[in-house]
This record gives sequence, structure tokens and C-alpha cells, in this order.
Amino acid sequence: MTETAVQTMAPSLANDVTGRTMRRWGARLGLTWIVLLVLLAVFAPFLANSRPLLLKSHGHWSSPAIENLTPADVIIQAVFWTTIILWKMPVSLRTKILIELAVLVSTTIGALVWVHPSELVIYETYRQDERAGNVEKVINAPIPFSPDDHQRDLEDAQLKPPDSAHWMGTTENSADLASNMIFATRIALSIGFISVSIAVVIGVIVGGLMGYFVGWVDLLGMRLVEIFDAVPTLLLLLCFIAFFPRNLYIMMAIIGLTGWVGYAYFVRGEFLSLRDRDFVQAARAAGIPLRSIIFRHMLLNGLTPVIVSASFGVASAILIESTLSFLGIGLVQESSWGALLEEALGVGGTFYWWIALYPGLAIFLTVFAYNLLGEALRDALDPKLR
Repeated sequence: MTETAVQTMAPSLANDVTGRTMRRWGARLGLTWIVLLVLLAVFAPFLANSRPLLLKSHGHWSSPAIENLTPADVIIQAVFWTTIILWKMPVSLRTKILIELAVLVSTTIGALVWVHPSELVIYETYRQDERAGNVEKVINAPIPFSPDDHQRDLEDAQLKPPDSAHWMGTTENSADLASNMIFATRIALSIGFISVSIAVVIGVIVGGLMGYFVGWVDLLGMRLVEIFDAVPTLLLLLCFIAFFPRNLYIMMAIIGLTGWVGYAYFVRGEFLSLRDRDFVQAARAAGIPLRSIIFRHMLLNGLTPVIVSASFGVASAILIESTLSFLGIGLVQESSWGALLEEALGVGGTFYWWIALYPGLAIFLTVFAYNLLGEALRDALDPKLR
């Protein structure tokens, strides 16, 4: 089988699997919820922000919300719109990935160099100017509160149940719960996608090499797999948090570096069954480079269990982060569903139902959505069900 043949078959296989998956109501529900979370994460600064989206003062128009976007906001916007533009472009998947990486790297460098939001944040100023009549026209975000806005200028803003001003109520530190819920989607999605991506890349490489070469390569690889399989991810995260500052990127790296074992097992098993097939032998006889045989011919035929397992892996990573945050040892000064859930039980044992309901429901629905999508993918890729 030539490379051209593989490239021709790959899109038809992807379209077939996508069609079979989307015919299941569970996959449609799960994907709808995940897309909603992605949109909330991308447009969070425009949905929940104490800074006005548009402000006219003394005859001058400005946009405090856009002017104070963080480097992370700029990077997310660039990657999102690049993905939308490339979605239907008639170019190969490899070209799309290279363009995405180029945009990501260039935007990250540019944002870190040129994007510098104000370090002194006084959210009350905008509300006080508006009440004093110093503002001619203002357009606020649908939720006019940032996640770290403690509303010091508003009376009785602490632990308020849901009302017209605060759709989901407020927290113990007088922050708007709905705003924190929206920004917490970024933590949940990023720690799930990035950590699983790290694990999949490592697992595919290690498992592919073991399954293709066998012999001493397989022997050494299995010993490496057994070592990492014995490392408890949650315990390793607890040890790291005890001695080092809490960092989202380090947490994602630890989850990814300890979660690749399952993917390596899957890929190794698939490669062991594929290495003696006729199309692999024909590729060797044709003199196709080894990297093309492994990653273009064999990997395309052995990705089925990896794709299914990855969807469950994302849900597992979200649960790990939520568990750490609920225990009070998660990220510091970051909106997280687990950290919000931990605030539901106040001082003296008082239970605040709205702080428990919305974060708990978000965690449940997100994990459930990924599980529904994973089960639908597994059924769509199972040849016995066709």
C-alpha cells in the first residue's frame, strides 16, 4: 500500500467513523456540551468581565475589556479563529497541524512581548464612575463581574443566593459564582486536552517502537512501562504540591507523563498484529522509510483503541484536578470547579447549596459527556457492530 493510497483512505475512514458516531444520541449530547464549554472558555473575557466592553467618557470611546486582555486570552483567540478558518480548507491534515503550530508559537511570542495588561486592578472604579454620571455610554458584558472581583463597593455581596444581579449567587469572598464557573472551564479543558495529548504522544511512540521492533527493544520498553505503571499519579501530584509552587503546566505535565502507559499497551498490541501483514511487508519491500511505515501505514490502522481511550483519559484528568482543588491543594488564585465546590461548606458547618450545585453539576456533566463520546467512538470503531 503506497502513501497516496493511505492518504486517500484516511479521510473516508474518518468520515465513516464520524458519521457512525454522530448517529448516536449520546455522542450528540456529549459533543454539544463539550462545544458549549469550548465557546465559554474562548469568549470568557467577553461574557464575564467587570471592565466594560465599550465605554464612552468625555466624548472618547474605549474598550477596557479588550485593552486589558491577558496573553492567554490573545493566544486562545488566535488558535480558535485559526482552527475555524482551517476547518473547511482543502489542505491536508499535516498542513493544518503545521499552520496551527506556527500560529500558536508566533502568537505566544508576540503576546508575551507586546501584551501587557494593567497590573493594578480596581474594578470598583468603573461602577463608581457610572453611578456618578461620569460615563456617557457603557456596554457591559452579560455578566458584569470578573472572577476575582470581590465587589468591595457593594454592600452584602458575600454569600448571596442566586438573584437577578448574580445568576448563580456569590461566593465566600464576594465573587460572582457564574463568572468563576465560566473561567473555570479553561482549567478543566486545558488540563484534560494537554495532559492527554502528552500521554498519547509518548504512548504512541513507545508502544509503536516496542510493537514494531520486538526483541530487546520490546523487553526494555516493557520494563519502562511497568515502572511508570507503578507510579500513582495522584500521590505524585500531592508530593509535588507539598514541595514546589502550584503550577497548572506542571500538573498537566505530571498527568501526561504518568498516564501514557495504557496508550503504549494498546499501540504495542496493535503493532504486534500488524507488523507481519502483507501491506507492511510490501511497504518494506518498496523501500519506504521506517518512520512512514510506523507512523503513516501501521499507526493509521492501530489508532482505534487509542482514540477511544483518550476520550476517557480527558475525563480522568479533569477529575484529578477537581479532586486536588476540592482538597484545597490545587491551583492558587485560579478559578476551578473543584475549588468552588470546596467553598460550599462554610465556617461552622453552614451549607451553601448554590455553591455546591453548579460546580458539582459542571464536573458531572463534563465527565459524563466525555464518557458518552468515548462509548460512541468505541461502538463506531468496532467492526463487529457494523
